[in-house]
Amino acid sequence: MSKRITYALPTVGVLLAAVALAGCDRHPGSQQGANSNDAVVARADQNGRDAQNDTRNDANRAKESISDTARDVKDSTVNAAKDAKDKVSDAVITSAVKAQLAADRNLSATKVDVDTDGGRVALRGTAPSQAAKAHATELASAVKGVVAVDNQLTIESANM
Repeated sequence: MSKRITYALPTVGVLLAAVALAGCDRHPGSQQGANSNDAVVARADQNGRDAQNDTRNDANRAKESISDTARDVKDSTVNAAKDAKDKVSDAVITSAVKAQLAADRNLSATKVDVDTDGGRVALRGTAPSQAAKAHATELASAVKGVVAVDNQLTIESANM
């Protein structure tokens, strides 16, 4: 029987130690530690929510910025395409007016500069007569796409 007591004593000691340690958690100081841990966890949770909100707000601002940039690029592209189309149209009008003037026997030998901007044609140079000057305006006005003609041609003097 003494062997049983010998084995039982250490087992009882271990159990008593476990009970004593378990009771340590019930001291007023240990409750304060639990409250402190709860506060730390609560702060960590709040910080996590704050970080999530900040990230969401940053993502929304980035999305708006990208949308604004995309809109600006689109507008710039549309404007550039329109400007390019206008320049091509103006060049086509200029060529057509020059062809009409070159085909006219009174104006073909005359030096006439033709400039077009936004469908508005400017004629500069000389014409052999007032009738030829007026005819130049008629020819330029008949070209498709011309919205106005500014005839600045001067009449050649008879001494030339």
